Amino acid sequence: MNNFMYYTPTRVIFGRDTEAEAGQTIAAEGGSRVFVVYGGGSVVRSGLLDRVTKSIEEAGLAFETFGGVKPNPTAEHAEEGRAKAEAFGADYILGVGGGSVIDTSKAIAHGVANPGVSLWEIWSKKVPLSKSTPVSAVLTIAAAGSEMSDSAVLTFVERGFKGGINTEFNRCRFAIMNPALLATVPKYQLAAGVTDIMMHTMERYFIPGISCEMTDEIAEGLLRTVVKNGRLILKDPENYDAMAEVMWCSSLSHNNLTECGRGKDFSVHKFGHALSALYDYTHGATLAAVWRAWAEYLYEDAPERFARYARKVWGTAEEDDLKAAEEGIAKTAAFFSEIGMPTSIEELGVIPSEEELDKLAELASAKKTLTLTRIKPVRYAEIREIYVNAVKKRG
Repeated sequence: MNNFMYYTPTRVIFGRDTEAEAGQTIAAEGGSRVFVVYGGGSVVRSGLLDRVTKSIEEAGLAFETFGGVKPNPTAEHAEEGRAKAEAFGADYILGVGGGSVIDTSKAIAHGVANPGVSLWEIWSKKVPLSKSTPVSAVLTIAAAGSEMSDSAVLTFVERGFKGGINTEFNRCRFAIMNPALLATVPKYQLAAGVTDIMMHTMERYFIPGISCEMTDEIAEGLLRTVVKNGRLILKDPENYDAMAEVMWCSSLSHNNLTECGRGKDFSVHKFGHALSALYDYTHGATLAAVWRAWAEYLYEDAPERFARYARKVWGTAEEDDLKAAEEGIAKTAAFFSEIGMPTSIEELGVIPSEEELDKLAELASAKKTLTLTRIKPVRYAEIREIYVNAVKKRG
């Protein structure tokens, strides 16, 4: 087990009707002018935004709202929010939504605390981030885990770039999680969320050669839990207990717990981010579309790791490691198909041209500068090959 530091400062307020505690919690932390960020009309139609802002008013705080955050949130929109938050004199940022809203809130928080510095300068690390504005979240979808993570992802449309930054300044002060709010989320988005939760865990799991028994057991238990309850919520979105399990899995999958002693390898996310940047597809769907090709390219270089995954998560009885690994990959792909996720780029709705494959590989490799995976080095040429293998649907 490698040395590690584990730090999770986010206060979790979990359960029914907990959104009513937003205002008093912000007030207790010293916030007085709250900039509330949200996405589309669903939080308005459901009454959630009104309930949250009412709690802020009742706590005696001023607030202003900023909507319009889209999936695959853009830096351009975050800059617009940052300007409005600065004009309002915001001293606290509250995201009401899923990962896109929370990541946008984090970006706005960084921008407000660093006037005159662009978000691109922060994201590209041209200007070191040394301070930010307090940020918290009222979670409406279990997926990205941004409510407890140290990461935030934006798409810079004008630069054709999608990527994230990891910093302790991305940590939410508190996260309100009411599983009942997930009942109105469309099934496709629930399925994409389940996929993202799994991928956040697997991106930390498929790293061979490091003994981390406790961390492995946590990760495997999380994966079994999200598979079981992911099926349940897609059959019955009113199943509160199943929603609660999935929502908690979302937070634990990305708060660094499942990387203790091993670290992370977010290579599949690099593949998915490139697809989202080029085609603007749903994040979880892009991950499912490339995962099988990624796994089939690498499993022979880490057969014991893939075999353990197959046995502990999917119950594979096969004793031969290579055969067990292949069975685990096939069962994972079958599960993605079962919940309505693609297992190829073709199923996303596009067949990339040769030029687009070049572009995808360039995006995933940061213009041929990155080497991906901790299983074996995967560079531009290998990345392009994995994309090629991921294009066509298989039976």
